[in-house]
Amino acid sequence: VGNRRTFAGAVDWPGWCRSGRDEIAALEALLSYGPRYGRVIETIHPELELAESSSDLFITQRLTGNSTTDFGAPGVIPTADADELDRGELDRLAALLGACWQAFDHAVADAHGKPLRKGPRGGGRDLTGVLQHVADANKAYLARLAWKSTTDLEAKPLSLVNQMLDESLSALTAAATGDLPSKGPRGGKLWVPRYFVRRVAWHVLDHAWEIEDRVG
Repeated sequence: VGNRRTFAGAVDWPGWCRSGRDEIAALEALLSYGPRYGRVIETIHPELELAESSSDLFITQRLTGNSTTDFGAPGVIPTADADELDRGELDRLAALLGACWQAFDHAVADAHGKPLRKGPRGGGRDLTGVLQHVADANKAYLARLAWKSTTDLEAKPLSLVNQMLDESLSALTAAATGDLPSKGPRGGKLWVPRYFVRRVAWHVLDHAWEIEDRVG
């Protein structure tokens, strides 16, 4: 909960996260995107059950937001993300993250060569601009796991998306299995693997849906 914006996210379902001016608006937005999220993950989790109203949602934790929250990103780490990650859960999170990247890949492919309608979403970026923004953000997200990205930011769109997908999954596995440090070179705190999945999945789905909504 920030001063100007609130995010609501499903703890067990990374990528299913929406925002609003306040808690009620954020919960309603989360609920309204449930079917859309369900379609993203239906091949790996067809059993996902959706609430019928926001009153059916159970809030497990409220967190105080920060400047990142008000800027427009879920920047506070839920307590549950510190839980240990066994192999089964790692595989599940990797599959969910992969599904979110695939949704972005499909959105980019479907919009290739088509104009995106101008408007407040995306600040009027064209498809190349959205893709570049996602690539720049993903590089920064990988750094929060102490992963040095080798993604070719000049690659063609679909190749770039595939590189980002592969690097995200490789970095997640390396972080979860202890092959990456838990602290930065100067002692700075890095992201835990669960939050990495949550943040990346939210970001790529947010822009996948933006592209779908704006394609001409």
